[in-house]
Amino acid sequence: MKKLLIFGENGFAIVALLMYSGAILTVILSGGAGQSDIVEYDSSLIRIIFFFIYAVTLFLLVLRWKKTLYFIVQAKDIWLYSLVMLTVVSIAWSFSPSSTLKDSFTLINSSLFGLYFASRYTLKQQLNLLALNFGIIIVLSFIFAIALPKYGIQNDIGSGKWRGVFTHKNGLGAKMVTSSMVFFILGYQARRRSWLFWVGFSLSILLLILAASTSSLLNLLILIFAFFTFLIWRLPYQVMIPTLIMMATISQSLYFWFSNNANVLFSAIGKDSTLTGRTDIWQLTIDMIWKHPWLGYGYSGFWHGWDGESAYIWRIVGWPVSHPHNGYLALCVDLGFLGLGLFFLGFWRSYVRGFACVRGSKTALDVWPLIHMTYIALASTTESALLESNSLNWMLYVAVSLSVRIKR
Repeated sequence: MKKLLIFGENGFAIVALLMYSGAILTVILSGGAGQSDIVEYDSSLIRIIFFFIYAVTLFLLVLRWKKTLYFIVQAKDIWLYSLVMLTVVSIAWSFSPSSTLKDSFTLINSSLFGLYFASRYTLKQQLNLLALNFGIIIVLSFIFAIALPKYGIQNDIGSGKWRGVFTHKNGLGAKMVTSSMVFFILGYQARRRSWLFWVGFSLSILLLILAASTSSLLNLLILIFAFFTFLIWRLPYQVMIPTLIMMATISQSLYFWFSNNANVLFSAIGKDSTLTGRTDIWQLTIDMIWKHPWLGYGYSGFWHGWDGESAYIWRIVGWPVSHPHNGYLALCVDLGFLGLGLFFLGFWRSYVRGFACVRGSKTALDVWPLIHMTYIALASTTESALLESNSLNWMLYVAVSLSVRIKR
């Protein structure tokens, strides 16, 4: 009976991870619509499933209330707790109180699942569940693209790019970055059946290439480099310090080269220096931030098309922008410098704690929290990948932030 209950709970965790990944249902319910298509579809099924996930998550946390309370108290992540609660409090000044109420409710529940994921599973178990989740996504993405190209191929942006079980090719690319690193860490650590993880890693990279997501591919290369950098942190000081200085020197040289040759590099990969118009949106968003710099427009209170404050940006860029394509700007426009400051304080504390865990560990699995936090920092420069409700990125950020603060 106990094994059956554990199997059922693991099954629930996989379903929840698939939903937080944004896979399968949305692209099916939208009928395989492209990014330029304005399609209204019935999302009640998605809402029902998420409500079920919220209810079961809360039940499991209450069922293990001692362990839950221990994690909350011992983690002492006051900055993370304050940031989540600020989204609720922002109803008081929100430009769209109903949206703030709805999205802050889903953000709290997403954070609670992150708390459950961290308190219920060890890092190794978390990675194994994530590997199974991404394994399902990889298999279905190939099926969708080959057998159901209406859903799996995105044809409205020139030549068909793979999007698999997601609504946009960049969605597939972003998830395959996380998938690649999960399989890479497990393959690097495994002593038995490591080939299975390396197959998952290879297929993740193949999907990333087929999605033609340049920024995601660049992020993956940086993360693999970061992985070995974090492992160097374990070496004796007389070896570690000269090695890190050498790597820092090389990185600085590459940065200066990139700064002086940015236009050439962007042209070589088929991009322009405005990052497909992102920099124009960033400047307009910054203009709006300075109108309400300290508290912002309320969580989810800004981007409401012609009916919201975003009308200013729509009018100038000439197309319907739904987010600023930058996580830091998105957070700042929602919660101001106060929200942005709370995030950076919490991020810094967790990041430093992650280094301490890696330094005192002998397993590559303990590098995972640093890898995901590094990915969040990278991805947020070109996409709104920070404080998103019902988002795998945010849920995993909560999970790894709490995991590195608790002594098992």
